[in-house]
Amino acid sequence: MNTLLNSMLIELRRGTLTLAVLSRLQVPRYGYSLVQLLEQSGIAIDQSTLYPLLRRLEKQGLVTSSWDNSDSRPRKYYVLSEEGTSIFDQLKQEWLAHSGKLLHILNEEEHHGVD
Repeated sequence: MNTLLNSMLIELRRGTLTLAVLSRLQVPRYGYSLVQLLEQSGIAIDQSTLYPLLRRLEKQGLVTSSWDNSDSRPRKYYVLSEEGTSIFDQLKQEWLAHSGKLLHILNEEEHHGVD
């Protein structure tokens, strides 16, 4: 694959992954369950991508984490903070508005050709 294209695809994917992860953390989830849930929705994410993203979101105050030691295997759960919920709601609205406009532009270009 073209190096420039690959770079641009990574950039495009980065923002969408953040929004996808935030959307699934409205209830507490541990990392592996989050990977599975996203994959069931058609969004593939490696654990090597997810955990640094979760740490960054936690450092930014958008996500909080806590350990559950009730099972034989302790699990770290992540959930949106109050600020994270607010930011997610705003990002979601922006995404919906921009993706709608972009879809309109792409459909228009497809039907009318490039001017």
